[in-house]
Amino acid sequence: MGLFLVLPLATALLLAILAASGYGRVLRRYAGIVAASVILSCGLALASAVLHDRTVTALGGQLRADALSAFMLIVVGSVGLTATWGGLDPDPEADPGRLYAVLVVLFLGAMSLAVLADNLGVLWVAVEATTIATAFLVGHYRTRRSLEAAWKYVVLGSVGVAIAFLGIVLLYAATRAAGDPTLSWNTLHHSPPALDPSLVKVAVALAILGFATKAGLAPMHSWLPDAHSQAPAPVSGLMSGVLLSVAFYAILRVQAVALPVIGIGLMRGLLVAAGLLSLAVAAALVLRQHDLKRMLAYSSIEHMGLLALAAAVNSPLAIGAALLHVLGHGLAKSSTFVVSGRILLAEGTTTISEIRSLLSRRPGVAIPFLCGMVALLGLPPFSLFFSEVAIVVAGLQRGMGWVMAVAVALVLVTFAGLSRHVSNMVLGSGDAPGPAAADQRAHGPRLPLVLALGATGVIGFAAGSFATLLTEAAAALGAPR
Repeated sequence: MGLFLVLPLATALLLAILAASGYGRVLRRYAGIVAASVILSCGLALASAVLHDRTVTALGGQLRADALSAFMLIVVGSVGLTATWGGLDPDPEADPGRLYAVLVVLFLGAMSLAVLADNLGVLWVAVEATTIATAFLVGHYRTRRSLEAAWKYVVLGSVGVAIAFLGIVLLYAATRAAGDPTLSWNTLHHSPPALDPSLVKVAVALAILGFATKAGLAPMHSWLPDAHSQAPAPVSGLMSGVLLSVAFYAILRVQAVALPVIGIGLMRGLLVAAGLLSLAVAAALVLRQHDLKRMLAYSSIEHMGLLALAAAVNSPLAIGAALLHVLGHGLAKSSTFVVSGRILLAEGTTTISEIRSLLSRRPGVAIPFLCGMVALLGLPPFSLFFSEVAIVVAGLQRGMGWVMAVAVALVLVTFAGLSRHVSNMVLGSGDAPGPAAADQRAHGPRLPLVLALGATGVIGFAAGSFATLLTEAAAALGAPR
């Protein structure tokens, strides 16, 4: 089974080398789809293995899969497949370019390494590697605004990972002082040495702050709207559905290591503050948004705020709901970002006020966009409805009533703002402009969007192996009952 740990990394590296070597347009065109498919297949295989109580390791234990790692690899693969396949240009002669193809597969490989490495230092390296890859992808169009967004992302992202690096170094120093130097999350969680609580508190605070920057949590969120709005639509889907989720995974791993040493108090305070502030920022800025992709970016900040609150609650119900939310949000958001790219091609703009009557003029674009937004708004039957309700219930069970009350109020404000924008775009007014000239590139592959949104509508009702995987993933973090 160790092959399924190595295969995602080897595939991504091989495809990157072949694409960089100029092996042809077809390879560059489908490299991301192949890489994401392999990652998803390996994630499913690893999930089956861990559910049968099999420990999966490779490379002398440097790579390890528990239920959480397997689940996150499924997230990386499924969201990556939605973004790369859904964002495929329908023109068979289209060439995404050598650099674009290389960076996309390297991004997917780095995210796979982050969730499979049994070492917090390697996890940090993998997250840092995405800063390099995604910076060039954000600036892909080489316009003034895209280059400015890429530069802002590099500066703020680098500051965040530098802070996280300092936290990781201090955590290693704490283990070294205890006589057992290690950064293995498996060792630190299951056989922790006697660490100095004061040093661990500083280390954890810095690590959480740094990874929260990559997760787009306020107040370290300011890079996210600019980067998401300027990147190609599939890249925006990858960043929102994969990058933010893997950064949240890093927060969960750090929290699991720290809780036996310092307790829940510090972590809960940091995560509640970041979660509520993220919800407040999203609620305030969604109401006055004028650009479609920036609106979707602020929606991502809202959902990351909810995940931070779930981590703060830290019960099996809350963590299970958070992981369900990660998958549902990733599939819905990547689909919606892909459709936003098609809207740009069809309408020639992403300015909300200039997009009207989509449902009557362009139903092929409007229907998946509307379905994706309904999912992101947290309406049934989509899984985000169930995960959001479960997070609130878990918070109430933990005595965090006032936190959940504030969160629900802010979510409702964001709901109202998003609903108003979406209804204006989809329904529009009677004097809406006539249809623009037909553009076949605006009608990309529909099957990946159907599969992704269909899965989002079904997994909230899922039982059997999937529900067991969520339960085992929450248990892997040691969430107290």
